[in-house]
Amino acid sequence: MSHFIGTYECKIDDKGRLKVPTSLVKQMKNFADQPFVIKRSVFQPCLEVYPMSGWDKLMQKINALNRFIKKNADFIRMFTAGVKTVEIDNVGRLQVSKDLVQFASLKKEVVITSAGELFEIWNKDMYEQVISAQHVDFGVLAEEVMGTINTEDVS
Repeated sequence: MSHFIGTYECKIDDKGRLKVPTSLVKQMKNFADQPFVIKRSVFQPCLEVYPMSGWDKLMQKINALNRFIKKNADFIRMFTAGVKTVEIDNVGRLQVSKDLVQFASLKKEVVITSAGELFEIWNKDMYEQVISAQHVDFGVLAEEVMGTINTEDVS
């Protein structure tokens, strides 16, 4: 499985065309020219971009939910709201729809940051606020999230 690496400052134009840095375009080619899926993040005001293979894996889990349970149906509807497929055009741009641009408050200055098997697209100011948040002690968070993982079991 491939993972994305890097954080990039980019520009998006008034039509929602996001110029993707060359090094990220090269990483995207590791996914065999498959399309990508762009969606709203659940927890943050940013966008998530999945390679189709990662999206399919996630949707297998979601499709296993019983849709006759209201909260499951509500979750599926909200999780998939605004989902679109995107591809890099011949000049290295991703087209971001207006509804997703508005959701993430994307302005001219944008940050693209790796997040494992996906990458996120952020309004630059919002991204900087989140990563420099004073109320989060990253050391404590790292211990809580990763402290019980035995690194010998990770392969």
